Amino acid sequence: MQIKTKQHKQLRKNSVFRVLTVIAGALLAAVGLELFLIPHGLVVGGITGLSALFAHTTEMRLGLFLFLFNLPFIFMSRKQVNLRFALYTVPGLTCLTIASLALHRFPAVISDPLPAAMAGGICLGLGIGISVRFGGVNKHASDQGYSFLSGGPPKSTEVVIMILNCAILLIAGTLFGWEQAMYSIIAYLLAFEGVRFSLRGLSDSRAAWITSNRCMDIQEALENSLSREVGLAEGSGQNGELSTLFCLINKMEEHQLRTIVLDCDPNSQIVFKSATSNRRLINLH
Repeated sequence: MQIKTKQHKQLRKNSVFRVLTVIAGALLAAVGLELFLIPHGLVVGGITGLSALFAHTTEMRLGLFLFLFNLPFIFMSRKQVNLRFALYTVPGLTCLTIASLALHRFPAVISDPLPAAMAGGICLGLGIGISVRFGGVNKHASDQGYSFLSGGPPKSTEVVIMILNCAILLIAGTLFGWEQAMYSIIAYLLAFEGVRFSLRGLSDSRAAWITSNRCMDIQEALENSLSREVGLAEGSGQNGELSTLFCLINKMEEHQLRTIVLDCDPNSQIVFKSATSNRRLINLH
């Protein structure tokens, strides 16, 4: 019982760490937008770029459009991943909105648009990547051009995203000048690379093997909570007999899977296998 309590405390600490990291990533993204890119009329692609265009043309605050345009994708992430992941996006999106509104009144940190584009793109990309890695801002909308949750969208989706980003950059060039559009492309590319760097090593999917003598309870809990199919790999699966279950999950669902398995059987073992066929054993006792 004492061991289980310690494990629950560790899981709570991990949850707090994730939320704080998501908030830190959102703050970094807001700094990149409001202190480097927006003051120079630099626009990146995706929802962030669309929000910036609306902010410039309507003279309303960027934070408002960031919140409104990203909000639908939180509800979409409920179907794409799970409710707990969607709830992690709320502090990230809220912090991004508030920080953007608070920083809007400050002048640009750099007066030259080229270094501003470079610094802003890096800050934005790293901030978004950090938030995504720890369960923050949902990337189904793909601010940087592709989905990080499924390993890349279908080709048709890639074409739509590419057309959307090109249209945003063309409109930005028309509004702010083609020299500014060139700087916007530089910021976009650096932001894209910043996201990729932050998500380096993050597999799109994980295979989990769960060994326990309460496999029926674990199977039911996983299917209800994660809406994933859970198969029997070894044994009969009856409670009281040591058996092994098999389940495919997203990398971001590992924490939730551990919590569910721990609640059902604190003496279980889980083996995760990434796309690179590396395995790591996690003892839950």
